[in-house]
Amino acid sequence: MGIYLVITIKAGLVLMWDQKTSLFIKLSPREVCGLCGNYDGNSKNDFTTRSQETVADVLEFGNSWRVSSSCPNAQLISDPCASNRYRAAWSQKQCSIITSVTFQSCHSQVDPGPYFDSCVRDSCACDTGGDCECLCTAVAAYAKACNEAGACVKWRTPKLCPVFCDYYNSPDGCEWHYKPCGAACMKTCRNPSGNCSNLITSLEGT
Repeated sequence: MGIYLVITIKAGLVLMWDQKTSLFIKLSPREVCGLCGNYDGNSKNDFTTRSQETVADVLEFGNSWRVSSSCPNAQLISDPCASNRYRAAWSQKQCSIITSVTFQSCHSQVDPGPYFDSCVRDSCACDTGGDCECLCTAVAAYAKACNEAGACVKWRTPKLCPVFCDYYNSPDGCEWHYKPCGAACMKTCRNPSGNCSNLITSLEGT
């Protein structure tokens, strides 16, 4: 639906993939644990180790969930902007849209800080191709969080992460049009009844 491939694994578990670099998992309220946190909406207790201790160190948290003792401990990855300094200024400039007036209506709903930091880090790391894709999916992640919080933001432009749905219409046609916050459910070839999980919110796309 929209720009996402949506798969309902079973009742209460939905995967949404943008067919690029973002994968979202939607769960109905339930008790879970592991690397994805406990899904209680409180990010402060997400780093809970296998022994149920809440820690601040990401490596201690991640390594506690190793399945096999033969797996090596994870190591801290160096800051990609520090190793690719020529990318840092470009990344910060491009990602500044997240903290700009474009998303102003969302800033009080969703803190832009962590999304900006992730955007800069991801954009610095994509220095061997796919740089624009990394930037666009990072900004789209913030836009999606804003949409879910009730702030629909039209941020894409023909020069920044364009989606040219309208281009494929016939001159007098109106079948495909881009919408920053489209339908939560629609009829498709694989879902002709148009019945969808209530975990799916309105999605970017057509």
